[in-house]
Amino acid sequence: MSTNHWSSVRRRSLLAAGLAAPLAASVGAPAHASPRPERAKWDHHLKSTPDNLHWGGFPIGWEPRLTMRSGETVRVDCLSQRGATGLTVDPRDYFGAFGVRPDEVLPDVVAFWETLPERSATGTRYDGGHIMTGPIYIEGAEPGDTIAIEILDIDTRVPYGINGTAPTSGVMATSYPGWREGDTLDIPAEIPPGFPAGVWPDVHTHLYRTGMYRGEEVVFFADDIIIPTHKFMGIIAVASPTGEFVGNTEDAPPPPTGVQGSTPPGKFGGNMDVRDLTVGTTLYLPVFQPGAQIFMGDTHSCQGDGEVSGSAVEHSLAGTFRITLSKNVETELPWAETDDNWIVMGIHWDLDRAMRIAVEKTIDFLVTTQGLSVPKAYSFASLAVNYHNAEVVDRTQLVTGHIPKSVFNARR
Repeated sequence: MSTNHWSSVRRRSLLAAGLAAPLAASVGAPAHASPRPERAKWDHHLKSTPDNLHWGGFPIGWEPRLTMRSGETVRVDCLSQRGATGLTVDPRDYFGAFGVRPDEVLPDVVAFWETLPERSATGTRYDGGHIMTGPIYIEGAEPGDTIAIEILDIDTRVPYGINGTAPTSGVMATSYPGWREGDTLDIPAEIPPGFPAGVWPDVHTHLYRTGMYRGEEVVFFADDIIIPTHKFMGIIAVASPTGEFVGNTEDAPPPPTGVQGSTPPGKFGGNMDVRDLTVGTTLYLPVFQPGAQIFMGDTHSCQGDGEVSGSAVEHSLAGTFRITLSKNVETELPWAETDDNWIVMGIHWDLDRAMRIAVEKTIDFLVTTQGLSVPKAYSFASLAVNYHNAEVVDRTQLVTGHIPKSVFNARR
Protein backbone atom coordinates (compact mmCIF):
# COMPACT_ATOMS: atom_id res chain seq x y z
CA MET A 1 0.00 0.00 0.00
CA SER A 2 1.40 3.38 -0.97
CA THR A 3 1.85 6.17 1.54
CA ASN A 4 2.04 9.91 1.01
CA HIS A 5 5.68 10.93 0.77
CA TRP A 6 5.26 13.73 3.30
CA SER A 7 3.64 11.37 5.84
CA SER A 8 6.62 9.07 5.42
CA VAL A 9 8.93 12.05 5.92
CA ARG A 10 7.42 12.89 9.30
CA ARG A 11 7.41 9.32 10.61
CA ARG A 12 10.94 8.50 9.54
CA SER A 13 12.48 11.86 10.39
CA LEU A 14 11.17 11.64 13.93
CA LEU A 15 12.87 8.27 14.28
CA ALA A 16 16.06 9.34 12.51
CA ALA A 17 17.17 12.83 13.44
CA GLY A 18 14.28 15.13 14.35
CA LEU A 19 11.96 17.27 12.30
CA ALA A 20 14.67 19.72 11.28
CA ALA A 21 16.93 17.02 9.82
CA PRO A 22 17.57 17.07 6.07
CA LEU A 23 14.76 15.21 4.36
CA ALA A 24 17.18 13.05 2.41
CA ALA A 25 18.05 11.22 5.61
CA SER A 26 14.46 10.13 6.00
CA VAL A 27 14.23 8.41 2.61
CA GLY A 28 17.57 6.66 2.54
CA ALA A 29 19.52 9.25 0.52
CA PRO A 30 22.83 10.53 1.89
CA ALA A 31 22.84 13.83 3.73
CA HIS A 32 23.73 16.82 1.60
CA ALA A 33 27.39 17.66 1.22
CA SER A 34 28.64 21.19 0.79
CA PRO A 35 29.89 21.98 -2.71
CA ARG A 36 33.50 20.82 -3.03
CA PRO A 37 36.22 22.04 -5.35
CA GLU A 38 37.08 18.52 -6.46
CA ARG A 39 34.76 16.69 -8.85
CA ALA A 40 32.29 14.23 -7.34
CA LYS A 41 32.90 10.55 -8.08
CA TRP A 42 30.43 8.47 -10.05
CA ASP A 43 29.52 4.83 -10.69
CA HIS A 44 28.28 5.37 -14.26
CA HIS A 45 28.91 7.86 -17.07
CA LEU A 46 26.13 8.54 -19.60
CA LYS A 47 27.69 10.43 -22.51
CA SER A 48 25.90 12.77 -24.92
CA THR A 49 26.42 10.61 -28.00
CA PRO A 50 23.64 10.74 -30.61
CA ASP A 51 22.07 7.44 -29.56
CA ASN A 52 21.74 8.72 -25.97
CA LEU A 53 19.95 11.92 -27.01
CA HIS A 54 16.31 12.84 -27.66
CA TRP A 55 15.09 15.98 -29.36
CA GLY A 56 12.06 17.79 -28.02
CA GLY A 57 10.24 15.23 -25.87
CA PHE A 58 10.14 12.39 -23.37
CA PRO A 59 9.23 9.12 -25.11
CA ILE A 60 7.82 6.35 -22.91
CA GLY A 61 9.41 2.92 -22.96
CA TRP A 62 12.43 3.87 -25.06
CA GLU A 63 15.32 1.46 -24.73
CA PRO A 64 17.35 2.31 -21.59
CA ARG A 65 20.57 4.14 -22.29
CA LEU A 66 21.65 3.22 -18.76
CA THR A 67 20.20 1.03 -16.03
CA MET A 68 21.38 1.63 -12.48
CA ARG A 69 20.58 0.54 -8.93
CA SER A 70 19.10 2.74 -6.24
CA GLY A 71 21.79 4.69 -4.40
CA GLU A 72 24.30 4.64 -7.26
CA THR A 73 25.77 7.76 -8.84
CA VAL A 74 25.90 8.81 -12.46
CA ARG A 75 27.59 11.54 -14.46
CA VAL A 76 25.32 12.79 -17.26
CA ASP A 77 26.69 14.80 -20.19
CA CYS A 78 24.16 17.25 -21.65
CA LEU A 79 24.06 19.51 -24.69
CA SER A 80 22.48 22.92 -25.05
CA GLN A 81 20.07 23.14 -27.96
CA ARG A 82 21.45 26.57 -28.89
CA GLY A 83 23.42 26.32 -32.11
CA ALA A 84 22.76 22.58 -32.37
CA THR A 85 19.25 22.32 -33.83
CA GLY A 86 19.35 24.48 -36.95
CA LEU A 87 18.93 22.06 -39.82
CA THR A 88 20.79 24.22 -42.32
CA VAL A 89 23.47 25.72 -40.04
CA ASP A 90 26.56 23.78 -39.05
CA PRO A 91 27.23 24.45 -35.32
CA ARG A 92 30.80 25.39 -36.17
CA ASP A 93 29.49 28.15 -38.44
CA TYR A 94 26.88 29.26 -35.91
CA PHE A 95 29.31 29.62 -33.02
CA GLY A 96 32.09 30.81 -35.32
CA ALA A 97 30.03 33.91 -36.12
CA PHE A 98 30.41 34.84 -32.44
CA GLY A 99 34.16 34.25 -32.40
CA VAL A 100 34.16 30.67 -31.12
CA ARG A 101 37.00 28.60 -32.56
CA PRO A 102 36.13 25.26 -34.20
CA ASP A 103 38.09 23.38 -31.53
CA GLU A 104 35.86 24.99 -28.87
CA VAL A 105 32.72 23.37 -30.35
CA LEU A 106 31.95 20.05 -28.71
CA PRO A 107 32.27 17.09 -31.11
CA ASP A 108 29.05 15.78 -29.50
CA VAL A 109 27.20 18.87 -30.76
CA VAL A 110 28.38 18.31 -34.33
CA ALA A 111 27.58 14.59 -34.16
CA PHE A 112 24.05 15.32 -32.92
CA TRP A 113 23.51 18.01 -35.55
CA GLU A 114 24.41 15.54 -38.28
CA THR A 115 21.49 13.31 -37.17
CA LEU A 116 18.85 16.06 -37.43
CA PRO A 117 17.61 15.21 -40.95
CA GLU A 118 17.04 11.58 -39.97
CA ARG A 119 15.28 12.55 -36.74
CA SER A 120 12.98 14.93 -38.61
CA ALA A 121 12.25 12.35 -41.31
CA THR A 122 11.56 9.47 -38.92
CA GLY A 123 9.33 11.37 -36.50
CA THR A 124 11.74 11.25 -33.56
CA ARG A 125 11.78 15.03 -33.29
CA TYR A 126 9.04 15.86 -30.80
CA ASP A 127 7.09 18.96 -29.75
CA GLY A 128 9.88 20.96 -28.12
CA GLY A 129 13.30 22.37 -28.88
CA HIS A 130 15.42 20.84 -26.13
CA ILE A 131 18.07 18.13 -26.36
CA MET A 132 17.77 15.55 -23.56
CA THR A 133 20.12 12.80 -22.45
CA GLY A 134 18.47 9.52 -21.42
CA PRO A 135 16.49 7.63 -20.49
CA ILE A 136 18.05 6.30 -17.29
CA TYR A 137 16.19 3.35 -15.78
CA ILE A 138 16.28 2.70 -12.03
CA GLU A 139 16.05 -0.99 -11.11
CA GLY A 140 12.84 -1.78 -9.24
CA ALA A 141 11.16 1.59 -9.83
CA GLU A 142 7.42 1.22 -10.46
CA PRO A 143 4.40 3.51 -10.64
CA GLY A 144 3.53 4.71 -7.15
CA ASP A 145 7.17 5.04 -6.06
CA THR A 146 9.28 8.17 -5.63
CA ILE A 147 12.83 8.87 -6.77
CA ALA A 148 15.22 11.31 -5.09
CA ILE A 149 17.84 12.89 -7.34
CA GLU A 150 20.66 14.38 -5.28
CA ILE A 151 22.70 16.92 -7.25
CA LEU A 152 26.36 16.38 -6.34
CA ASP A 153 28.28 18.30 -8.96
CA ILE A 154 27.77 20.34 -12.16
CA ASP A 155 30.51 21.38 -14.59
CA THR A 156 30.62 23.58 -17.69
CA ARG A 157 31.75 21.67 -20.79
CA VAL A 158 32.63 24.70 -22.92
CA PRO A 159 33.62 28.28 -21.96
CA TYR A 160 30.56 30.01 -23.45
CA GLY A 161 26.79 30.02 -23.58
CA ILE A 162 23.98 31.73 -25.49
CA ASN A 163 21.17 34.03 -24.37
CA GLY A 164 18.55 35.39 -26.74
CA THR A 165 16.41 38.50 -26.51
CA ALA A 166 13.78 39.96 -28.80
CA PRO A 167 11.15 42.71 -28.52
CA THR A 168 8.47 40.02 -28.19
CA SER A 169 10.37 37.20 -26.47
CA GLY A 170 9.82 35.83 -22.97
CA VAL A 171 7.33 37.82 -20.92
CA MET A 172 7.08 40.32 -23.80
CA ALA A 173 5.81 37.66 -26.21
CA THR A 174 2.37 38.17 -27.74
CA SER A 175 1.48 34.66 -26.53
CA TYR A 176 2.27 35.57 -22.92
CA PRO A 177 -0.95 35.71 -20.84
CA GLY A 178 -0.20 39.21 -19.55
CA TRP A 179 0.53 40.69 -22.99
CA ARG A 180 -1.36 43.81 -24.04
CA GLU A 181 -1.41 45.70 -27.33
CA GLY A 182 1.59 47.98 -27.50
CA ASP A 183 3.81 45.91 -25.21
CA THR A 184 7.22 45.89 -26.83
CA LEU A 185 10.88 46.63 -26.21
CA ASP A 186 13.28 48.63 -28.32
CA ILE A 187 15.60 45.78 -29.33
CA PRO A 188 16.93 46.29 -32.86
CA ALA A 189 17.81 43.32 -35.02
CA GLU A 190 21.48 42.50 -34.93
CA ILE A 191 22.97 39.66 -36.92
CA PRO A 192 26.58 38.83 -36.07
CA PRO A 193 29.06 39.53 -38.88
CA GLY A 194 29.70 36.32 -40.76
CA PHE A 195 26.48 34.63 -39.62
CA PRO A 196 25.36 32.09 -42.27
CA ALA A 197 23.27 33.74 -44.98
CA GLY A 198 19.53 33.15 -44.95
CA VAL A 199 19.39 32.14 -41.29
CA TRP A 200 17.73 34.43 -38.79
CA PRO A 201 18.90 34.04 -35.19
CA ASP A 202 17.12 35.60 -32.22
CA VAL A 203 16.69 39.31 -32.91
CA HIS A 204 19.58 39.94 -30.54
CA THR A 205 21.63 36.87 -29.66
CA HIS A 206 24.26 37.21 -26.97
CA LEU A 207 27.18 34.82 -26.62
CA TYR A 208 28.71 35.13 -23.17
CA ARG A 209 32.12 33.80 -22.28
CA THR A 210 32.63 32.11 -18.92
CA GLY A 211 35.80 31.51 -16.95
CA MET A 212 37.56 31.95 -13.63
CA TYR A 213 37.85 35.36 -11.94
CA ARG A 214 39.41 35.67 -8.50
CA GLY A 215 38.84 31.99 -7.82
CA GLU A 216 35.20 31.97 -8.92
CA GLU A 217 33.60 30.86 -12.18
CA VAL A 218 31.77 33.79 -13.71
CA VAL A 219 29.90 35.02 -16.77
CA PHE A 220 31.77 37.90 -18.43
CA PHE A 221 28.64 39.92 -19.14
CA ALA A 222 30.32 43.19 -20.12
CA ASP A 223 33.67 44.92 -19.73
CA ASP A 224 32.87 46.03 -16.19
CA ILE A 225 30.10 43.55 -15.30
CA ILE A 226 30.62 39.96 -14.21
CA ILE A 227 27.94 37.60 -12.91
CA PRO A 228 28.75 34.47 -10.87
CA THR A 229 27.71 31.29 -12.64
CA HIS A 230 24.84 29.37 -11.06
CA LYS A 231 24.81 26.07 -12.92
CA PHE A 232 21.68 23.91 -12.93
CA MET A 233 19.67 21.51 -15.06
CA GLY A 234 16.70 23.26 -16.66
CA ILE A 235 15.16 19.85 -17.34
CA ILE A 236 15.05 16.85 -15.05
CA ALA A 237 12.13 14.58 -15.89
CA VAL A 238 10.67 11.14 -15.57
CA ALA A 239 8.51 9.55 -18.25
CA SER A 240 4.99 10.95 -17.93
CA PRO A 241 1.77 8.99 -17.25
CA THR A 242 0.51 7.05 -20.28
CA GLY A 243 -2.05 9.01 -22.28
CA GLU A 244 -1.68 12.21 -20.24
CA PHE A 245 -0.15 15.28 -21.85
CA VAL A 246 0.67 18.82 -20.81
CA GLY A 247 0.48 21.32 -23.64
CA ASN A 248 1.43 24.95 -24.05
CA THR A 249 -2.17 25.92 -23.27
CA GLU A 250 -4.72 24.34 -20.98
CA ASP A 251 -6.92 23.19 -23.88
CA ALA A 252 -4.08 22.02 -26.18
CA PRO A 253 -4.81 18.72 -27.98
CA PRO A 254 -2.51 15.71 -27.53
CA PRO A 255 0.65 16.00 -29.62
CA PRO A 256 0.45 14.18 -32.98
CA THR A 257 3.59 12.20 -32.09
CA GLY A 258 1.96 10.82 -28.95
CA VAL A 259 5.03 11.91 -26.99
CA GLN A 260 5.06 14.51 -24.22
CA GLY A 261 6.81 17.62 -25.54
CA SER A 262 9.71 19.11 -23.63
CA THR A 263 8.52 22.73 -23.35
CA PRO A 264 5.88 22.72 -20.57
CA PRO A 265 6.74 21.35 -17.12
CA GLY A 266 4.30 19.09 -15.31
CA LYS A 267 3.97 16.60 -12.49
CA PHE A 268 6.66 14.56 -14.27
CA GLY A 269 9.10 17.45 -13.77
CA GLY A 270 10.54 18.42 -17.14
CA ASN A 271 11.32 21.98 -18.18
CA MET A 272 10.99 23.42 -14.68
CA ASP A 273 13.88 25.92 -15.06
CA VAL A 274 14.09 26.15 -11.27
CA ARG A 275 17.47 27.70 -10.50
CA ASP A 276 17.43 26.09 -7.05
CA LEU A 277 18.05 22.69 -8.68
CA THR A 278 21.79 23.13 -8.32
CA VAL A 279 24.59 21.46 -6.36
CA GLY A 280 23.44 20.58 -2.84
CA THR A 281 19.75 20.20 -3.74
CA THR A 282 17.72 16.98 -3.84
CA LEU A 283 14.76 16.80 -6.24
CA TYR A 284 11.87 14.39 -5.62
CA LEU A 285 9.82 13.12 -8.56
CA PRO A 286 6.92 10.68 -8.77
CA VAL A 287 7.33 7.48 -10.79
CA PHE A 288 4.75 6.82 -13.52
CA GLN A 289 6.48 4.21 -15.67
CA PRO A 290 8.64 1.12 -14.98
CA GLY A 291 12.21 2.18 -14.26
CA ALA A 292 11.13 5.84 -13.86
CA GLN A 293 12.88 6.64 -17.21
CA ILE A 294 14.84 9.80 -16.32
CA PHE A 295 15.82 12.48 -18.84
CA MET A 296 18.06 15.53 -18.31
CA GLY A 297 18.89 18.56 -20.44
CA ASP A 298 18.31 22.28 -21.13
CA THR A 299 21.34 23.07 -19.00
CA HIS A 300 22.02 26.61 -17.79
CA SER A 301 25.09 28.30 -16.36
CA CYS A 302 23.28 31.45 -15.20
CA GLN A 303 19.63 32.47 -14.80
CA GLY A 304 17.51 34.61 -12.52
CA ASP A 305 14.13 33.52 -11.20
CA GLY A 306 11.59 33.89 -13.99
CA GLU A 307 13.94 33.49 -16.98
CA VAL A 308 12.09 36.56 -18.24
CA SER A 309 13.72 36.97 -21.69
CA GLY A 310 12.74 33.40 -22.54
CA SER A 311 16.20 31.91 -22.09
CA ALA A 312 19.04 31.71 -19.59
CA VAL A 313 22.72 31.44 -20.46
CA GLU A 314 22.07 28.22 -22.39
CA HIS A 315 25.22 26.21 -21.83
CA SER A 316 26.34 22.60 -22.35
CA LEU A 317 26.97 21.12 -18.90
CA ALA A 318 27.64 17.78 -17.21
CA GLY A 319 26.28 16.83 -13.81
CA THR A 320 26.82 14.10 -11.23
CA PHE A 321 23.79 12.74 -9.40
CA ARG A 322 22.93 10.15 -6.77
CA ILE A 323 19.53 8.59 -7.50
CA THR A 324 17.65 6.84 -4.68
CA LEU A 325 14.36 4.96 -4.90
CA SER A 326 11.63 5.07 -2.23
CA LYS A 327 9.25 2.15 -2.72
CA ASN A 328 5.50 2.55 -2.25
CA VAL A 329 5.84 6.24 -1.44
CA GLU A 330 3.69 8.48 -3.61
CA THR A 331 4.55 12.05 -4.62
CA GLU A 332 1.95 14.21 -6.33
CA LEU A 333 4.14 17.02 -7.69
CA PRO A 334 7.89 17.63 -7.94
CA TRP A 335 9.46 19.15 -4.86
CA ALA A 336 12.97 19.62 -3.54
CA GLU A 337 15.10 20.38 -0.52
CA THR A 338 18.38 21.97 0.41
CA ASP A 339 20.21 22.14 3.72
CA ASP A 340 18.20 25.26 4.51
CA ASN A 341 14.79 24.87 2.87
CA TRP A 342 12.08 22.51 1.76
CA ILE A 343 10.88 23.70 -1.67
CA VAL A 344 7.33 23.00 -2.83
CA MET A 345 6.09 23.77 -6.33
CA GLY A 346 2.92 24.96 -7.98
CA ILE A 347 2.56 24.40 -11.74
CA HIS A 348 -0.27 25.75 -13.91
CA TRP A 349 -0.90 27.69 -17.13
CA ASP A 350 -2.26 30.56 -15.01
CA LEU A 351 0.38 32.17 -12.78
CA ASP A 352 -2.26 32.99 -10.16
CA ARG A 353 -3.31 29.34 -10.05
CA ALA A 354 0.32 28.22 -9.87
CA MET A 355 0.76 30.51 -6.85
CA ARG A 356 -2.37 29.14 -5.20
CA ILE A 357 -1.22 25.55 -5.76
CA ALA A 358 2.19 26.34 -4.23
CA VAL A 359 0.48 27.74 -1.13
CA GLU A 360 -1.80 24.70 -0.90
CA LYS A 361 1.22 22.41 -1.12
CA THR A 362 2.95 24.47 1.58
CA ILE A 363 -0.03 24.01 3.91
CA ASP A 364 -0.25 20.30 3.11
CA PHE A 365 3.46 19.90 3.82
CA LEU A 366 3.31 21.75 7.14
CA VAL A 367 0.22 19.90 8.36
CA THR A 368 1.64 16.51 7.37
CA THR A 369 5.27 16.87 8.45
CA GLN A 370 5.21 19.50 11.21
CA GLY A 371 1.85 18.77 12.80
CA LEU A 372 0.44 22.26 12.34
CA SER A 373 -3.27 22.89 12.01
CA VAL A 374 -4.49 24.25 8.69
CA PRO A 375 -5.01 27.79 10.08
CA LYS A 376 -1.53 27.81 11.68
CA ALA A 377 0.03 26.41 8.50
CA TYR A 378 -1.62 29.14 6.41
CA SER A 379 -0.38 31.74 8.86
CA PHE A 380 3.14 30.28 8.72
CA ALA A 381 3.04 30.38 4.90
CA SER A 382 2.36 34.11 5.03
CA LEU A 383 4.96 34.87 7.70
CA ALA A 384 7.94 32.64 6.89
CA VAL A 385 7.69 31.12 3.42
CA ASN A 386 9.24 32.89 0.43
CA TYR A 387 7.53 32.37 -2.93
CA HIS A 388 9.38 32.83 -6.20
CA ASN A 389 8.23 33.02 -9.82
CA ALA A 390 10.80 30.40 -10.72
CA GLU A 391 9.83 30.09 -14.39
CA VAL A 392 7.19 32.16 -16.15
CA VAL A 393 7.98 32.01 -19.89
CA ASP A 394 7.00 28.52 -21.06
CA ARG A 395 3.24 29.13 -20.87
CA THR A 396 2.98 26.53 -18.10
CA GLN A 397 4.27 28.57 -15.20
CA LEU A 398 5.98 27.49 -12.01
CA VAL A 399 6.05 28.98 -8.51
CA THR A 400 8.32 27.71 -5.75
CA GLY A 401 7.67 28.07 -2.02
CA HIS A 402 10.76 28.01 0.21
CA ILE A 403 9.98 26.66 3.69
CA PRO A 404 12.86 27.42 6.11
CA LYS A 405 14.09 24.49 8.18
CA SER A 406 15.85 26.59 10.82
CA VAL A 407 12.71 27.81 12.57
CA PHE A 408 11.54 24.34 13.61
CA ASN A 409 12.68 23.03 16.99
CA ALA A 410 14.45 26.37 17.46
CA ARG A 411 14.24 26.15 21.29
CA ARG A 412 15.82 22.70 21.60
